[in-house]
Amino acid sequence: MIRAWLELSPFGIFLTLGALYFGIALLLRAMTFRPPCGRFMQSLNGIVAPFFNASAILFALLVGFLANDIGDRGRQANRAIQTEAGELRNVHTLSVAAVADMAAIREALKTYVGSVVTDEWPAMAEGHGSPRTSAAYDDLLRKISDPSIARSSGNAVHAALLNAGVRAGNARTERLAIASDHTNDLKWIVVIVLGLITEISIALVHLERPRALTAALLVFATAAVVTLGLVALQEYPFFGAFRLSPGPLEALRALGGV
Repeated sequence: MIRAWLELSPFGIFLTLGALYFGIALLLRAMTFRPPCGRFMQSLNGIVAPFFNASAILFALLVGFLANDIGDRGRQANRAIQTEAGELRNVHTLSVAAVADMAAIREALKTYVGSVVTDEWPAMAEGHGSPRTSAAYDDLLRKISDPSIARSSGNAVHAALLNAGVRAGNARTERLAIASDHTNDLKWIVVIVLGLITEISIALVHLERPRALTAALLVFATAAVVTLGLVALQEYPFFGAFRLSPGPLEALRALGGV
């Protein structure tokens, strides 16, 4: 359920949050001052104002932790993309500078970069990689591992090529792991429920004043919708309004032979 909500368009995410929090605010307003629940709600009168701080502080802390996790994951994803692009650029540079003819490596590199951009990037929006990209990377690594490179260009060049190719593969693995990570789903449930509990707490400390209760609920609902909506838009680094671009990898296509 949470995953389906996070995969909505930005308008859908804000609309769902607005319907939930403003709907609960109106429901609490009606239940507090109208029958059949009004008499029971009024019997709870006497709860002191600082009472709602308990749930409000928990809500604020968890939203902060969740936003920090999402921001950190976005930074990790961007770092993985930059690392992968940098190591692939190193492979290209070494293949051009070496004495031996490494056109086959550059051709395999071209195939891999093209597959990442056209096949794997759309697949990551759905949380998985592309088998075609995996096959292209295996082919690139197989060509880099050719023992004849060491004989014609030296062990140092061959070792540098292998290290760059392996590091690019490690960066790709990290990128795919981040794309398939859905560990925040439970945190989202807790945060949303705590927000609703905070609304109830606000209502319980304003039982005597209808207008003050309505204003307090509407202000909190607005803050919750704006905050949670903006955080939710950044949940998936490779999907949504703030998704990362494959630009660093696409730039490799401008290199000679790629």
